[in-house]
Parts: sequence; structure tokens; C-alpha cells
Amino acid sequence: MNYDKLFLATLPITMLEAAALLVLVVDLAFLRRASLALRNTSAVLLGLSGCVAGLWALLWAPAEKAVWGYSLPGSHELLLNNMFFSGAAQSGILLLTALTMLFLVGSSFTRHVGEYVAVVLMAAAGGLIISAAQDLLVIFIGLELLSLCLYILTAFQKSSARATEAALKYYLFGGMSAAFLLFGFSYFYGLGGSTNLAVIQSTIAHNGPSPMLYVAWVLVATGLGFKVAAVPFHLWAPDTYEGAPAPAVAFIASVSKVASFSLLLTLATNWIQASYCSMTANPHEGMMHGSMGSMDMSGGMAGCVCPPMRIPSQFVLVLVAMAALSMVIGNLAALAQTSVRRLLAYSAIAHAGYILVGIAYTSPDAVTYYALTYGLTSIGSFGVVSVVEQATGSDRLDSFLGLSKKNPLIASILLVLLLSLAGIPPLVGFWSKFNLFAAVLKLNAGVLPFALIAVAIAMSAVSLYYYLQVLKAAWVSPAADDRPVKAGVLNTLVLMVIALAVLALGCFPAALEGWIRSFYPMM
Repeated sequence: MNYDKLFLATLPITMLEAAALLVLVVDLAFLRRASLALRNTSAVLLGLSGCVAGLWALLWAPAEKAVWGYSLPGSHELLLNNMFFSGAAQSGILLLTALTMLFLVGSSFTRHVGEYVAVVLMAAAGGLIISAAQDLLVIFIGLELLSLCLYILTAFQKSSARATEAALKYYLFGGMSAAFLLFGFSYFYGLGGSTNLAVIQSTIAHNGPSPMLYVAWVLVATGLGFKVAAVPFHLWAPDTYEGAPAPAVAFIASVSKVASFSLLLTLATNWIQASYCSMTANPHEGMMHGSMGSMDMSGGMAGCVCPPMRIPSQFVLVLVAMAALSMVIGNLAALAQTSVRRLLAYSAIAHAGYILVGIAYTSPDAVTYYALTYGLTSIGSFGVVSVVEQATGSDRLDSFLGLSKKNPLIASILLVLLLSLAGIPPLVGFWSKFNLFAAVLKLNAGVLPFALIAVAIAMSAVSLYYYLQVLKAAWVSPAADDRPVKAGVLNTLVLMVIALAVLALGCFPAALEGWIRSFYPMM
């Protein structure tokens, strides 16, 4: 094993963990008796430094490109795969983590700010692991690190009974999902004789699919369906989004989703294609197969040619069922909500359904584009909800009445973000859906994808109704009281940057798409 390359490959994770330790030391050893504002600011600055250092290590550190290729020579503990845009997902995780931490400045939901930032950084490290790992054991370790940190973040506001209840539900559902996931992983280990995804894939391709493979895939899809809040594994999401502190909810809705969808895309693409890809080489040589052919450990093309992208029905039906149920139930349930937090939770469930359509038909660039832009928009949306909640003490629709008169800038930001979530041009949410739907339809894979896209478009129209309900309260309805809605300078600047980014990426969609594709030089 080349430990120098292994160190460079894990350097972004190391940066985050070092920053987490530094935050704890500074906050507990030097700033214990300082004011809450000073402790908040110092913890956030140190956390941001960790994210910047991690991003530098990921993109600009003097590491060989092969480190981010298909494997590290001789290593079955950690394989870093660039084929499925793990580099783009990891960059997005670091940027979104930095944005969520900025909302901690000026907040007062906890005095344990050092611990909070440290947990956020460790959760981000777990997200980096699962978005790039190519080994079952490493994936499970990364998932548990991310999940345990999310449970803690949900319950971080100790004075809130709703936060405690939400964290308990989240933890119980998470424990069950981890059991399903580990059980499915054990079947994959039995089928492949290894925890290495490349070896498992090539062995399955050599031996052909078996009933046990389908059982394993259903178990894994069940476990990961919980992580992305897809129906019918979504029951934790509304309570968690409603009860957790706003910065924590922004993190859960963005960073954890990007990491989980990146992992689900990797697993689906590996094992779906492995089932129907014939193999001409030794299955234990670690060949990587994809729609463009197979690729060996060094990145060279091998002699195996996969059939066109026709996903076996036994696999696709699991993802299609989850996608359709998530789109329909998520959007219809959101219609009945009076809490904006719960409305955004059901909206997140619906968006998970849209992304699952792309995963079912293996469109990695479109899925990554959608996940990153949705994460950015959801952070801004929860940032606005946090501002209104701090001013009025509630997140109900009534709290948004007359927002355009009380704070026109915040109301304008809310307008941009919600219309983007609804998919209205020229905002980035429109291009996210357009790219995803076009990538699926371009495959000509039969009637089913056309039906799914029709359902997705219809449910997008439904989503426009409940987003407009919030905007109606903010822009049309008169204010119910004279309480001002004020936001801190930093929070306002961050929200403005997010809204402008949503608008700019919508006007120039090719910029983000080209950046994502740059992580996969073969495209």
C-alpha cells in the first residue's frame, strides 16, 4: 500500500477533523468565560478555516490525479472513485457546510458552540467518506459517523421538547435503517467474497445475477431510502425538520442529502450495471464497468463492453416505486401544512423522488447537478425561516404575513428561493429539473421513464401551489401585527449571496454543469 497516496487522498477529511479538535480546544480552554457572541464568531471562523483547507486539499493540493482515480494500489480499505463525480459532491459538501455554519453567528439556541461546530465538521467528514468510498466497511463507517452526528445536531437545543422528540424518532428510525443496510451489505459480501465494490461488481458480472442479489439490493435501498427521506422511509423527516435548530436543519437538508445521494448513485450504477455486463477478464482483477465500457485499476480501457443503458426491471422497480411514492406523497402532504418547516420537509421528500428518477436511470451528472443546487436553495430557505422564526417566535404561515412590508429584502430572497424550488425559469431549480428529465428521456428506455417524468411534471405543478401559498402570505396578505422582522448583517449577506447564486446559476446553467463534468475527464 502506498501510504503517501492514501494520506493525500484522505487529506480533506483530515483537515476537517483537525479543525474540529482545534475548535474544541480553543472554545473550552481559552474562551470558556468569553461572551457568547465572541465564542460563536471564533468557532465559526475556525470551522470555515477547516472547510477552506479541506477544499484546498481536495482541489489544489499537489496530489497526483491517480489518487482520485479508480483505486489506490493495493488498498481494499479505501477506494476513491471519480467516475461518479465524487470530487464534485465532496466540493459541494465542503461549500454547503461552510454556508450552514455561518448561520450560527448571532444565534442563541445553545451555549455549547464549540461542540456544535465540532460535530458539524465531523458530520461533514462522514459525508466526504461516503461520497468517495468504494468499500462496504468504509461506507458503513462513514454513514454511522454522519448519522450519529446528525442525531446529536437534531437534539442540540436542550431546552426544546420538540427537538428532543425529533432526535429520538430520528435515532430509532436510523438504527433500523442501519440494520437493513448492514444486512444487505453482508449479502453483497457473500456474493462477491470481498468488501471492495470493484471486486463485488466484477464477480457479479462474471457469475450473473442471482435471487440473493435482488434481496441484497432491496435491503440496501431500504437503508439508504431512510437517509434520503424517500417514501415509505420518510416518517422521521417532518418532525426532525420542525424540531431541530434551524442551522442543523439546513445541514441535514443539504449536506447529508448530497452525500447520501452520491453514495446511492455509486451503488446503483456499480451493481445495476454489474448484473448485466458480460466480463472477459478475471473477476478478481478489479475491473470497473460502466456504460462506456470497463476500466481497469489504472484507468485504461479493457476488453469488456457493456450493453446499452437498459437497467434490469428487478432493480429499477425498487427505485421507481420509491421515486413515484416520494413525488406524489411528498407534494400532496405539503399542501396540508401550516408550518413552513414541515412544508419544506415534505418538499424535500418530493425532491428526493425527483433525484431517485435520475438514479434509477443512471444520470450521474444530472443527479449531482440537482443535489448540489437543491442543497444550496434549501440552505437559503431555512435561513429565511430562521430569520422569521427569531422575529415572531413561530414558523407558521401566519408568521410570514406582510413580510414584504416588514423586510422587503428577506421577502425578495424568499421569492427567489421558493420559485427556484418550484422549478420556475430562469432560476437554477428549473435547469436542475430540465437536465434531469432530459437525461432520463434521452435514454429511450421504454414507457416507464416517460410515465415517471409525466408524474414528476404534474407534481411540480402541485408544488407550485404550496410555494405560492407562502409567497402569498409574504407579499399579498396584510401583516397581522407590527412586530419587525430584522436579520443580522452577516445572515442577510449570506442569504443575498445564496439568492444571487441561484439566479446566476439559472442564467448561466452551463457553468455549473461544466464544472461537474470536469471531474470526469472521459465525458
